Amino acid sequence: MRAAAMQTTIYRTPVFRQFFVFLSWLGLGLGGWKIEGTAPKEDKYVLIAAPHTTNWDFPLMVAMAFMLRFEIYWMGKDTLFMGPAGPVMRWFGGIPINRSQSNNIVQSTIAAFNSHDHLIVIIPPEGSRSKVKQWKSGFYHIAHGAGVPIALGYLDFRRKVGGFGPTFYPTGEQDKDIKKIQSFYKDIKGKYPHKAAALD
Repeated sequence: MRAAAMQTTIYRTPVFRQFFVFLSWLGLGLGGWKIEGTAPKEDKYVLIAAPHTTNWDFPLMVAMAFMLRFEIYWMGKDTLFMGPAGPVMRWFGGIPINRSQSNNIVQSTIAAFNSHDHLIVIIPPEGSRSKVKQWKSGFYHIAHGAGVPIALGYLDFRRKVGGFGPTFYPTGEQDKDIKKIQSFYKDIKGKYPHKAAALD
């Protein structure tokens, strides 16, 4: 059975892709940002992005995706996709979600992983750039349910470095696993550290 095709994104649009690779290289260089770490070799994985404390996280994330030459999909609240901005957001890999239907989001994302040969979905575990008390667990349920690993992505504004930490394979012991994942982020600072969720 042939895998289903995801929406066409800018990462697979030849002329625009080349332009944005150059623009990303220029922008990251002028901003003093560097990329470190290695992306997972797996064709499918959940890429968590933390800490998420500012709108600047999005353009930096997209720029690094262009530089690393891979296609990403990300989840955003459905209000971001209203009006003329909708097609543009989808072109950049956006998938609109209704936060009041969290269980449906988990199941539909698992189904997407099961029906595609290649898929990288970015999920900020804090769920919002606003101040939150703790991480949401949806990213974990998606990865475990789909049988895919979790890549630990980050943006450290203190060092101006973004990239990948180790790849984590869920064991099914949610609380223990999330604590292990969070331990990696202890010393990573977002643009506004006071907005980041407390890591136990």
